[in-house]
Amino acid sequence: MDLRRVISVIVLNEHGVLARISGLFAGRGYNIDSLTVAPVPNTNLSRLTIVTSGNSRVLEQIVKQLHKLIPTYKVIESCEFVEKEMALIKIPLKESFDGLDAMLKAYNGVIANSGDDFIVVMVADDTPRVASFLKAVKKYNPTEIVMGGSVAMDL
Repeated sequence: MDLRRVISVIVLNEHGVLARISGLFAGRGYNIDSLTVAPVPNTNLSRLTIVTSGNSRVLEQIVKQLHKLIPTYKVIESCEFVEKEMALIKIPLKESFDGLDAMLKAYNGVIANSGDDFIVVMVADDTPRVASFLKAVKKYNPTEIVMGGSVAMDL
């Protein structure tokens, strides 16, 4: 049975680190479901938030290999996280927007932008709730959907 796992990795912010981490996954046949990277303010470190899945043996192996990488400062994987994901959805203005405002409020969404013939809505919430929103918003016939990776902070 595949388990979903969020792993937060603090690394030195230097060139090639992301390539080494993605190479670690690719070289062993592991999949990265989501990956975000951002610098840690006022340090020379970056935080990578990796979402992956596999059986418990595979996940244990991933964590062990991450600990072995030279630029790795800390691997956080066995704690609770506050995790959020974001999606942008482009909806044509020719669609009826009945109920869209209520749906946006229910899913922490907003109208992020608009153009002459479309609006772009943004939703930021827990991963399962973003997935539910994307199912519900299909009735508005979106022309484009872009998702950001998960970001997580340990508690």
